[in-house]
Amino acid sequence: MFTIVDRYLAKNFFSYFVAGVIVFTVIYFGIDYTSTSMRFHASTDVMIQYYKYYLPIIVYQLLPVGGMVGTMFTMSSLSRNNELTALYSLGYSLARISLPVLSCLTVMCMLTYWVGDHIVPYVAQKMSYVYYVDLEKTPGLYSTVEKNKIWYRSENTIFNISYLNAANRSAQGITLYYFNSAWDLVQLIKAKSVKMDKMTWHLHDGSVTLFAKESSFPLTKTFKNKTLTVGEDLADFSANPPDSQTLSSSQLQSFIHKNKDAGMDTLGYEVDLYAKMSFAFAGLVLSLMGIPFTIQRARAGGNMLNIGLCVGIAFIYWVFYSASLAMGKHGVLPPLVAAWGPDVLMGGAATAALVRLKR
Repeated sequence: MFTIVDRYLAKNFFSYFVAGVIVFTVIYFGIDYTSTSMRFHASTDVMIQYYKYYLPIIVYQLLPVGGMVGTMFTMSSLSRNNELTALYSLGYSLARISLPVLSCLTVMCMLTYWVGDHIVPYVAQKMSYVYYVDLEKTPGLYSTVEKNKIWYRSENTIFNISYLNAANRSAQGITLYYFNSAWDLVQLIKAKSVKMDKMTWHLHDGSVTLFAKESSFPLTKTFKNKTLTVGEDLADFSANPPDSQTLSSSQLQSFIHKNKDAGMDTLGYEVDLYAKMSFAFAGLVLSLMGIPFTIQRARAGGNMLNIGLCVGIAFIYWVFYSASLAMGKHGVLPPLVAAWGPDVLMGGAATAALVRLKR
């Protein structure tokens, strides 16, 4: 049962947490907005539309940092105001004092995972649309993943593929629909697999169907191998895999399962799947890392020292975390180890440091 002290600590944590998220979001937004507006010179309406969907993603990415800010500033204020000493004299241990803060962090971790799994995929798709259509002016590069199929339009051609391996520039289950200027279907090409060599695509085991006005029935001819020359936008598309950020965990699991059954490489997607969960606990790990520094150095500096510690710890964690994910996607580490390794190692080191304080 939470006591008055617990409620007091939880209230302080929440206040610092919200303030930290707001401050870092404003800083992030200001830098990104300046860079984006200078790069694209887009209208105000387009920029508003873009950041309407991007801001939730920014907040999601900064929730772990906000949790660390809330923890470190709460513990630092206790030490500076001699409240920590008073709690020690009442028989409170550091673990017991930290309990309400860690409880709030656990709730925050669950919230982070829920936001990343339900809200981020939706806004990421919307943001991607505005980016390619209104900012980059390359609508052909915008694609969505629906029912594990990628749909794409290039001028008067529409196609979909079942499974794309962008790293190997190959795909399986491809269908191309060709239309005339009046948008009448004139040709349909299907292939079991395709190898994408820049603007030259090599199709295997498929068929070509022609829809001619002078013929009452479509004419179909099968082929073993067929070469197509595509436009530059399709060549660029073959290098852009579906973004894991636009998929929920269940959709990503299904996508991985389908691709594995088709013999495609899913290593990168498996790492991203485990990372969705491990990232949600980043706030807890960062906070555990920050507590020993805060307790030991609380009287050595003020808020600027705390901010510097937050930035430094977040930077160290992010470098380690990013490097681990990169090694996982290149096959150096198993996907589960790549995603959870930084949390386990750095969280374990932080816990050991807390135990050594003997308070």
